[in-house]
Amino acid sequence: MPLIIVTGLPTSGKSTRAQQLHDYLSIRVAETKHRLHLISDDSLSISRTVYDLAALPAHTRSANASEKDARASAYAAVKRVLSDRDIVILDGLNYIKGWRYQLHCEAKAVRTPSCVLQIGCAPDRARQVNQERLDRRATAGEGSDSTPGPYEQGNWDNLVFRYEEPNPMTRWDSPLFTLIWEDDEAQAERTFAALWEAIAGDGRKVVKPNQSTEPRGRDAGGDYLYVLDRETQFVVRRILEQQGEEVGGEVRIPLNDAAQEDLVVTLPTLKKLALPGLQRHRRAFMGLNRGGIGLEAVGNMAADRLRALFVRAGMMAS
Repeated sequence: MPLIIVTGLPTSGKSTRAQQLHDYLSIRVAETKHRLHLISDDSLSISRTVYDLAALPAHTRSANASEKDARASAYAAVKRVLSDRDIVILDGLNYIKGWRYQLHCEAKAVRTPSCVLQIGCAPDRARQVNQERLDRRATAGEGSDSTPGPYEQGNWDNLVFRYEEPNPMTRWDSPLFTLIWEDDEAQAERTFAALWEAIAGDGRKVVKPNQSTEPRGRDAGGDYLYVLDRETQFVVRRILEQQGEEVGGEVRIPLNDAAQEDLVVTLPTLKKLALPGLQRHRRAFMGLNRGGIGLEAVGNMAADRLRALFVRAGMMAS
């Protein structure tokens, strides 16, 4: 099930909207097999001071270790529960587009959709909320109520300056849903319903991992370099397995096409073939034949031809 990334300016109402979304989805998944998780800085005990660069020297601000550790904790928490049966709401600043891309890739790796819920709020309004929390903390003392803690003013200004707006034209920020400060409960419920339909409804898109990350089978298919590497490895392994204790003799290399005769490798009579020498020959053959990308044949024809070429090249070299 999907990963929902909540993003917005600091003190823009993200935690409130995330809790509303959690309450809405709790009703939708009540009679299903799916599980619901809400992960936030508060649930992970991440302090707002980890984002503060004011206390760091200028030359170390780009490598804020405390913020990186906080993101690592959030990433581990998401990865631990994300699956095709779990809906994960990640409530936080999530203000870096590279961080949102990393989360998108993690969701794609487990074949589950992801989306972004942006909480829109005017900077002046968010600044006012933060100032009210600062004043309340100064009056009542640290940790005197259950409301989220404020950001120091310099830290708040810095986070607003660094905030990278989500872009629905990019795949890691789409689908993008937006709620603004003034939206009432009815509008929020309509947005949540549209979000549910997009990521968990009947019309949701099927998520497919990137081809480069897909595990390959043992069939004869695959791209040219993969087939080239696999077939040369097969010949080397066959020679090492079948050569006897005595020097000389022959090794038969079978082909995928049973109608064709096996390839025959004549072993040298003066010494046994060792793995280092065979691997050197294999690497040289692969280096000379990398230019065949895009010119490969189909199915077993490519595998058998490469296998025969490698055997013939080895016999000529010997």
